[in-house]
Amino acid sequence: MTGKTHEYAARLVWDGNTGTGTARYANYGRQHRILIDGKPDLEASADPMFKGDANTHNPEDLFLAAIASCHMLSYLALCAREGVNVVSYEDDVSGTLEFDGRGGGRFTEVVLRPRVTITAESDRELALHLHEKAHEQCYIAASCSVPITHEVTVSAAESGRRESASPPPSFTDPRSAPSAPRP
Repeated sequence: MTGKTHEYAARLVWDGNTGTGTARYANYGRQHRILIDGKPDLEASADPMFKGDANTHNPEDLFLAAIASCHMLSYLALCAREGVNVVSYEDDVSGTLEFDGRGGGRFTEVVLRPRVTITAESDRELALHLHEKAHEQCYIAASCSVPITHEVTVSAAESGRRESASPPPSFTDPRSAPSAPRP
């Protein structure tokens, strides 16, 4: 698909004007909606440390979710094409935001911790390898400058029970600055 493009569009609407606009930092609401044609509206806010609603998704949550979701979808597609039968997939993604002292900052690390269960007949080593390939093919990860580390666990399901695999392998995004995997 070299050279082809696909366009995406969203509309953001700020709902936080409490009557005085942004006259004072402490007084305006951070609530907003993300609208995408044909899809349910997504209610969002700022992180509570920026006076947002703790019960609502914030951009930092959505950033991590986008990386983890794209990786999973790329991985599942590869597994389906390569004959690895995945029966369960969960990921506990985390990220570190570092402030720059000038009012901004950036994520300095994102760690994906996919826990995958495959059928006993599936090739565990291939299932592990496909995580690296999924990372290479993930559009979101390819668009990020933050180092993305993976701590992968693949288990085999047998007769309705999970069998744990050997210690999880880790790998770091080769496109980004070196980052030591978490213990």
